[in-house]
Amino acid sequence: MSANGSPAGQQPTATYDSAFLKACRREPVPHTPVWFMRQAGRSLPEYRKVREGIPMLESCMRPELVTEITLQPVRRHGVDAAIFFSDIVVPLKAIGIDLDIKPGVGPVVERPIRTRADLAQLRDLTPEDVSYVTEAIGMLTRELGSTPLIGFAGAPFTLASYLVEGGPSRTYENAKAMMYGDPELWADLLDRLAEITAAFLKVQIEAGASAIQLFDSWAGALAPVDYRRSVMPASAKVFRAVESYGVPRIHFGVGTGELLGLMGEAGADVVGVDWRVPLDEAARRVGPGKALQGNLDPTVLFATPEAVEAKTREVLDSAAGLEGHVFNLGHGVMPSTDPDALTRLVDYVHTQTAG
Repeated sequence: MSANGSPAGQQPTATYDSAFLKACRREPVPHTPVWFMRQAGRSLPEYRKVREGIPMLESCMRPELVTEITLQPVRRHGVDAAIFFSDIVVPLKAIGIDLDIKPGVGPVVERPIRTRADLAQLRDLTPEDVSYVTEAIGMLTRELGSTPLIGFAGAPFTLASYLVEGGPSRTYENAKAMMYGDPELWADLLDRLAEITAAFLKVQIEAGASAIQLFDSWAGALAPVDYRRSVMPASAKVFRAVESYGVPRIHFGVGTGELLGLMGEAGADVVGVDWRVPLDEAARRVGPGKALQGNLDPTVLFATPEAVEAKTREVLDSAAGLEGHVFNLGHGVMPSTDPDALTRLVDYVHTQTAG
């Protein structure tokens, strides 16, 4: 049984008939559902207020704060799904990796993984390691009612990139050097990260998350042949590990137009598409049997309301005829975005697609 009282493999009844989950299952919807990556974050003044003086990783470990931050965009924008407020490096921190999220930089790892001996840093993740996640999701699902909660995790490749590079990178030279030069070590690293990621997602699903998203944020740095050979097996392992729960599985990366088919093949039910590929073309690349999520360019929100509506109309027209469509941005909400622009966007999509 899952924490929400539903048998494993079934959705909690409160959220099962939501527009978001219907779209993920490629069923008819009352309107196109909308949520935004990074909808709970720096674009909201109420977020900045409650986070004031609290380091990022610490804020992810306070259930009451996580609950409040996750709920903020649902209250303000009327989005069709909430996404759990956390960070992709939380499970790594939870198993003892010495890292911190430095403002203006991102995750920085004190001892990067460069040798086989370094793999010893990566022990198994247990539910007890992230008990604050279970507690927060329990609080959230009670508050959200019929609004689904999306759990998430970083994909093995993206986590490996941080661990091997020691922090953010534009070129991934150390990670790619390991991938090309020591493929056995690379495969073992990603396999171990797949197990940690799967365990983290299982905790979220069992606590009550109605869907999960795997962020492979940096996969766009890879050629398709390298993705298939050196990355896809680990992502597929994560998706297989949570398949029996029956929750929709979303897969997203940036700059992954050449990888869309493979990302769907890895096991996703919904493939996230950034703004570089129109949704009708993305559907051709992904093939049948998958819903799509996306894909308004986040910078469009800085234009006039009329321009936002025009570009949104292009996305909706491109999505016409898709088996399932969840409206989102092609990447996360930018910190300086006007929150009112997001609220207007949700209303516009709902109004235009109401059937």
